[in-house]
Amino acid sequence: MSTTVDNLQCIPRIQALYSQMSEKEKRIADYILEDPQRIVHSTINQISDDLDIADATVFRFCKRLGFKGYQAMKIALATEKTSSLNDIHETIQEEDDNQAVIEKVFHSNIRTIEDTLQLLDPAQLEQAVNAMLNARRIEFYGNGGSGVIAFDAHHKFMRTGLETVAYQDAHFQLMAASLLTPDDVVFLISHSGTNKDMLLALETAKEQGATTICITSLQKSPLSKQADIALHTAAQETEYRSEALSSRLAQLSIFDALYVSVSMQRKDQMQNTLQNIREAISKKRM
Repeated sequence: MSTTVDNLQCIPRIQALYSQMSEKEKRIADYILEDPQRIVHSTINQISDDLDIADATVFRFCKRLGFKGYQAMKIALATEKTSSLNDIHETIQEEDDNQAVIEKVFHSNIRTIEDTLQLLDPAQLEQAVNAMLNARRIEFYGNGGSGVIAFDAHHKFMRTGLETVAYQDAHFQLMAASLLTPDDVVFLISHSGTNKDMLLALETAKEQGATTICITSLQKSPLSKQADIALHTAAQETEYRSEALSSRLAQLSIFDALYVSVSMQRKDQMQNTLQNIREAISKKRM
């Protein structure tokens, strides 16, 4: 699944692709992340000499990030707020007090959402919204922590008046996927994009002709490659916090954005649905 990178920032792109890079690519990535400003004032030959690699390797690295060449990557780096990156991504230390930990966690969360915004492909988002608007039924699949995200999405989209359901159990997911139709949409949520249960559910859903949408952090994962629509999150791993934990916030934000977009298109249909929900919930209040 291809992703447009127009106006995409360089550093979030490197972080998103890092785990999929070769050893030489990781050396270039580490070189850039260590001191982004150094790249702005260096030539491609200087980087090649410093890392003892060929100019062509650096050029291919730039192309993989989505830039036309080294100069385009330099321009992107020059426009980023690199001065604050070290503070935002500062590692939590054992001697940090509670206030320092809280601030670092919040800064990391903010950065995760900002980086994800840079990674998201507007065309893919629009396709996802259109698919949902035209769906007979929308299903959300996720295992473990991703299952929580699936139920949150179901909770949101119930308000739109669309028929939705969420499944956390792999057997239920397979059973439900086998009953889908070409008029249905299914979201498959997996941070790694390599979860075997998700891949099997995806395969089953595609056999039934349903539109498949994945939300994952790895752009070249099996899930991303096979889904009809791929939406990607960005997240960093630290000593006290896994990438999967950080990516949950980005996943929630994607569903929030989809919910608002769908709601705006279904404003009239939602009125009766929301009224019915409010009346039902009001009965539980004293």
